Amino acid sequence: MSTNTMKAIRQHEFGGPEVLRYEEAPLPELKPGEVLVRVHAVGINPPDWYLRDGYKSLPPEWQPHVPFPVILGSDVSGVVEAVATDVQGFSVGDEVFGMVRFPSMGESAAYAEYVAAPASDLALKPAGIDHVQAAAAPMAGLTAWQFLIELGHNEPNPLQPEMHRPVPLNGKTVLVNGAAGGVGHLAVQLAKWKGAHVIAVASGKHESFLRELGADEFIDYTKSSPEDVVHDVDLVLDTLGGPTTGRFLRTLNRGGALFPVFLGFSNAEEAAKLGVTVSMTQVRSNGLQLAEFGRLLDAGTVRVAIDSTFPLADARKAHERAAHGHIQGKIVLTVV
Repeated sequence: MSTNTMKAIRQHEFGGPEVLRYEEAPLPELKPGEVLVRVHAVGINPPDWYLRDGYKSLPPEWQPHVPFPVILGSDVSGVVEAVATDVQGFSVGDEVFGMVRFPSMGESAAYAEYVAAPASDLALKPAGIDHVQAAAAPMAGLTAWQFLIELGHNEPNPLQPEMHRPVPLNGKTVLVNGAAGGVGHLAVQLAKWKGAHVIAVASGKHESFLRELGADEFIDYTKSSPEDVVHDVDLVLDTLGGPTTGRFLRTLNRGGALFPVFLGFSNAEEAAKLGVTVSMTQVRSNGLQLAEFGRLLDAGTVRVAIDSTFPLADARKAHERAAHGHIQGKIVLTVV
């Protein structure tokens, strides 16, 4: 590389998709423990637009200080360009993917031609998938994995006093709300892999897609409310979460569990009366878990669906697509 700059999407203020600017930015400097990755594709995720608009959805005391200009994004797939002298396990030319420095808000800097990533956040890209699919996998896959399979860390839980604990899935009935989205469609597949009977909740246009992924039952929420038609569920993974997530208490067995992915649950007293465990966690970067998940992707046991792709320069359009909703799988930026 003969230059000290690269192309990146940066923002200099909070706002809508219009604040995303494709411009020159300094090339990241490689620090101990890091790998410099030439990015081929970037997966976009809800935390990207939360940061973009100034974390309006978070309580004021949770809104971090963001120094401008900032580069959004955490999920990348690409090729190793350079490796710090203390890093083992990766070499120049390796194809890698990962969720970079999450949840360190605003430090991931993935919407760019290059990213410097802690080696511990990366895994070798599965040979059986391309960079677009690999970039789509990390955050959504790790969220589903850490909620359903294995937490994989001992960090304090910012969302509740106790650590989140996944529950055994074999032979259990699992309902996934928001099943067609990024986390949802991967959660459906992981639950099936672990031997669960899976009920998928989404709009009707996603039914065939979700049945192909292994859903045993399907509920079109535009026609029926799941809490009115489903009972005796062992676990609900509500990928939408928010203030309406308490309605799923009515679907659960005594001793069941409700895992909301986003904040908003406020029915603790009712949950206690019903003997239901309600638990959340904050997804964290984990290269070892991603390598395990990658083996499932490589074998075709789990597949990542791509809703749409946009060139890096069109990140604004990608965020507009996300705001439109009804996403099937993941949205990905491509880097030439």
